[in-house]
Amino acid sequence: MLLLNLGTPEAPTPAALRRYLAEFLWDPRVVEMPRPLWWLILHGVILRTRPRRSAAAYARIWTGHGSPLLLHSRTQRAGLEERLQARWPGARVVLGMRYGRPAVAEALAELREAGVRRLLVLPLYPQYAAATTASAFDAVTGELRRWRWLPELRFVNHYHDDPGYIAALAASVRDYQAGHGEPDHLLMSFHGIPMATFLAGDPYYCECQKTARLLARELGLEEGRWTVSFQSRLGPKEWLRPYTDRTLRRLAREGVKRVQVICPGFSADCLETLEEIAMENREIFMAAGGREYGYIPALNGRADHLDALAGLVERHVEGWWPGGDPAAAATERRRHLASALAAGRLGIPCPEAEATDGKPDQR
Repeated sequence: MLLLNLGTPEAPTPAALRRYLAEFLWDPRVVEMPRPLWWLILHGVILRTRPRRSAAAYARIWTGHGSPLLLHSRTQRAGLEERLQARWPGARVVLGMRYGRPAVAEALAELREAGVRRLLVLPLYPQYAAATTASAFDAVTGELRRWRWLPELRFVNHYHDDPGYIAALAASVRDYQAGHGEPDHLLMSFHGIPMATFLAGDPYYCECQKTARLLARELGLEEGRWTVSFQSRLGPKEWLRPYTDRTLRRLAREGVKRVQVICPGFSADCLETLEEIAMENREIFMAAGGREYGYIPALNGRADHLDALAGLVERHVEGWWPGGDPAAAATERRRHLASALAAGRLGIPCPEAEATDGKPDQR
């Protein structure tokens, strides 16, 4: 299994951010603009100014062990592999990042060396968006195009309404409120996308709305006690509304004194949650008249989060494990027979010709 997340720079420095942003922002799934024009803007303006500002923002959240996103992702990988191996000994989970390291190519190479024949790809994006989920698909299939012997491939597109994921989100809210009290208002902030992307047919906005609705129902929140908003817009064009920063300012001016913010679209805490939401937007709310501001952490390595992901994986690999169903067992027998015939007729050494008990397969 390949577990995928967006990625992170290797250090909170302008040089590291320049490399990271050059890869990230050049992805045509991320910025849909004619390449020659975008190349001029990216290299002539953005990569000359943004890396220094982004490096300062990353420095505010960087830990002694590195990037928070990478640390949480490693915890998720280990916890998920432990759960899967308890069910299926020999199951393997590797971590890859769409941008930066560990790169998708490195992660897939690790699986190829381990002899992978069946591959499940799980991008940690609950809501589908072309800029995230489809980009992950591009990276995986682009690398697999170089392989001679392709594994069977399955790909998780989204899990925005998965009951385990919704239950884990609700539990994280209750846990936070058990220690900090209930707010006047709960704001559910999702990463934004350009409005033009939504109008072109991207389902992201609708899936965010469904996640929010299911979470509010799970928490028993009444209308008017919660709001959906969108953060992290880039450039002058219109993005999904309402914007998170403006929503917080409006709530404070309308008399909301205590607000808590959760980011259901982020599986792990990162720059957009720890710096933009927990720091910058707190300052906006308090400056506008708010009194208490709380950020509810991402699900990260919570046990219920990993249990939910394990359940998601289990559903997507149905029929892949020997003994799981008759069709899978029949396929396995045919594969062994074909391998044995190839080894016998062609004289080619073939480990696949050996049965699982170490004796030649006579079936």
